[in-house]
Amino acid sequence: MAKGWTEKDMPSLEGRVALVTGANAGLGLEAAVVLARKGAKVLLACRNMAKAEAAAEQVRATATGEVGIVPLDLASLSSVAACAKLVREREAQLDLLLNNAGLMAVDEARTEDGFEMQLGVNHLGHFALTAGLAPLVLATPGSRIVTMSSMGHRAGRMHFDDLFFEKRRYDRWRPYFQSKLANLLFTAELHRRLTTATSTTMALTAHPGGSKTDLGQEGGGITNKLLKPIDFGAQSAAQGALPLLRAATDPTATGGQFYGPNLIVRGHPVVETPSRRARDADDARRLWNRSEELTGLTFDVPPAGS
Repeated sequence: MAKGWTEKDMPSLEGRVALVTGANAGLGLEAAVVLARKGAKVLLACRNMAKAEAAAEQVRATATGEVGIVPLDLASLSSVAACAKLVREREAQLDLLLNNAGLMAVDEARTEDGFEMQLGVNHLGHFALTAGLAPLVLATPGSRIVTMSSMGHRAGRMHFDDLFFEKRRYDRWRPYFQSKLANLLFTAELHRRLTTATSTTMALTAHPGGSKTDLGQEGGGITNKLLKPIDFGAQSAAQGALPLLRAATDPTATGGQFYGPNLIVRGHPVVETPSRRARDADDARRLWNRSEELTGLTFDVPPAGS
């Protein structure tokens, strides 16, 4: 790995089962392609079934493992619960849960359950999905839960008194940064609970740097329009997916690590140190408790082997 970690450094994933959220395009699709090529059975968890079917065909083109689709709308807790139930019923194991899907700088909107859309999809939807799949994931020895964050987490602040921007003006970027900080805080607390429970499951995070995807182009703001013609020297989506893939598969990785490009916005994946706010243990516990309240879920992490 003298020249940097790449797909060639990934071990065989034959016999493993992976679920990737938002796998119909961008980073999720690139990750799914590589996982299936390495032999894993890959489940594409997507909202748009037509796009998911097209993506599945692309993944199957080079796959050596099975490729399937499961419906998932992260903006709907009922859809999240149905997805988790379906996977628990169909699969005997789940080795890799890749919480990849996300929204960036979208117009103000609410999820089906009344959450601000970016926190609702980027964090609360994945929190609920992870909780729903936890019995299967935790029962799979050596499993990993990897959540995609962003460089933007460094600008994030947790507004526990106004998580949904109901008291302040909505400006599209602050909610995004908050949601990406939430991804890291969630993983930090999950890692702490897994370690306390001496579980063999690991929780990690990653960020893609600056990558060429459609992320951030959905909204109607000025910055959304600027993102369309300009890529700011961004790397390919395939390169941007490598931190996620390394966190998910590198045998030397350890729980709690955060992977990103070695040149911050581009390059090969290396271990990074998240922001000071992302390492605030009190905020991590507070967010976990608030997430349970908002989703109506009790997310227990039982001891390994229980």
